[in-house]
Amino acid sequence: QVQLVESGGGLAQPGGSLRLSCVASGSGFNINVMAWYRQAPGKQRELVASIDRGGSTNYADSVKGRFTISRDNAKNTVYLQMNSLKPEDTAVFYCKGTIRRYYSSVWYDYWGQGTQVTVAS
Repeated sequence: QVQLVESGGGLAQPGGSLRLSCVASGSGFNINVMAWYRQAPGKQRELVASIDRGGSTNYADSVKGRFTISRDNAKNTVYLQMNSLKPEDTAVFYCKGTIRRYYSSVWYDYWGQGTQVTVAS
């Protein structure tokens, strides 16, 4: 069974920083794209950033220049470094991995349980 577990959320002041981590655990799988999404109260879940296995990245316009996504393929881990945080960044952040089990040719999206990020003074 494959599980994604996020960590690193919490409370930050405006202008502050937080670093999120997401580890994919289990065995017998390959990971293609890994991504971070967020969902604020009363809003739809939105893509924050994504990174493929080769390191190509994509960012939402609202976080460009402030957030950096990276990954360690050997550790099946994706990170999100968040700098210059704003109150509007407050949301539950979710990790997603597009994963194929060795015995299958089908790629599925796996989600983490989410981690709360609150930006407030």
